[in-house]
Amino acid sequence: MTPTATGTELQEIQRWYAEQCDGDWEHSYGVQIGTLDNPGWSVDIDLADTDLEIRPFEEASDMVPEDWWMCKVRDAQFQGRGSPAMLGALLRVFLNWAYAPSN
Repeated sequence: MTPTATGTELQEIQRWYAEQCDGDWEHSYGVQIGTLDNPGWSVDIDLADTDLEIRPFEEASDMVPEDWWMCKVRDAQFQGRGSPAMLGALLRVFLNWAYAPSN
């Protein structure tokens, strides 16, 4: 199932980033949004030294040809990839996980 983007993802990722900035974290880590040549989006979010660094994340994907996306966590980094229309959805997957109540 494709995550539903709400249009507030940019504001929410800005808030999450600002919450991590403590005078040290932002000098070594961050959020990178780029493009792919197939075409599509890449989203890489560093989790080191955050509350999410050890939180389990279950890989998720939907490989529908026009609206494909996939998200995983590897080496303390959230990694999202998706087709041109899926940037908001990639951010939504991250944000839903980041702000979900921890067990």
